Amino acid sequence: MKRRDFLKTGAAGATGAALASPALAQDITQWTMVTAWPKNLPGPGVAAQTLADRITTLSGGRLEVKLHAAGEIVPGPGVFDAVTEGTAHIYHAVPAYWGSKSKGILLFGSQPFGLRANEQVGWMVHGGGQALYDEMYGRFGIKPFLCGNSGPQWFGWFRNEIASVDDLKGLKYRTTGLASEMCAKIGMAVQAMSGPAMFQAMQSGALDAGEFIGPWTDSALGFHQIAKNYYWPGIGEPSSAEECGVNIEAWNALPEDLKGVVSTACASLYNDVWTEYETKHAQALRQLVETEGVMPKALPEEIVMAMGAAAAEVIEELRANEDELVGRITESFVAYRDLVGGYMTYADNGQMNARAKVLGY
Repeated sequence: MKRRDFLKTGAAGATGAALASPALAQDITQWTMVTAWPKNLPGPGVAAQTLADRITTLSGGRLEVKLHAAGEIVPGPGVFDAVTEGTAHIYHAVPAYWGSKSKGILLFGSQPFGLRANEQVGWMVHGGGQALYDEMYGRFGIKPFLCGNSGPQWFGWFRNEIASVDDLKGLKYRTTGLASEMCAKIGMAVQAMSGPAMFQAMQSGALDAGEFIGPWTDSALGFHQIAKNYYWPGIGEPSSAEECGVNIEAWNALPEDLKGVVSTACASLYNDVWTEYETKHAQALRQLVETEGVMPKALPEEIVMAMGAAAAEVIEELRANEDELVGRITESFVAYRDLVGGYMTYADNGQMNARAKVLGY
């Protein structure tokens, strides 16, 4: 399909055939959303549907967004390219999946020992991150928005206990994004795959361990049926931003008020998604521990420190990347991380430490 033809098209069927013409006579624009998730997967699948519905509702029905889950039009890993090429108008996924496009993209989703969910959106809105986000994704014909966050992720599910860095060497482990590079530096055999594929790989023995998101989503996928040792903290992803990307020609074709609808829908969903994850994770963890025999275990300090050194190497390599935009993104991230991190010593960290002393949590 030629890009100029894309703007004349609307919602697609599950076969991936040519997009149908939107109801322009009724002043209705129809967008096809493709996602990286199974339909209504607790967490990201639910968030994707909520975004589609919110855009439709806030537009008063003038911009209808129809969601197609992973595999209905394109496989989950193909949603970025589908929007770039005009097969779909908008996708819902996470930046951690697009490292093959540019290493700089990975910083917009999660960073080992990096930004928490509130700090991530702070960087975007107040620290110059959005302009860099737009510049990077503009290379691929996409207008990007953050639209949610899963909060702190876990280090994941392990059949056997781990006590030292040596226990991790050669371990076949599922993760994504910059966490993959950090883990590889200490000798882990890292593989990237979807959540359902991770379950199958752990079940067959093709994986020894892995992380996906956190208790709510992980329990829905059944990882606790295979492994009971559930390690924290997920230092590879102190938060993980969810995003949508809009085909730039479809974006430019919208009137200003509908552009505002899309932007507002994404911004308004961020906090809703983040706090739902935090609430449902807490509920699911209690259930996993009380009824499924799951054992939350803290990573040994030796492992945390070794991964901290590896993460620092990853950031330095990004700073030295031959692509100057990747370097600028990295410098911006580091500057904001250090700024808010210094303040959090007195603010959030101080409050959490004080509460723990009094209440025990």
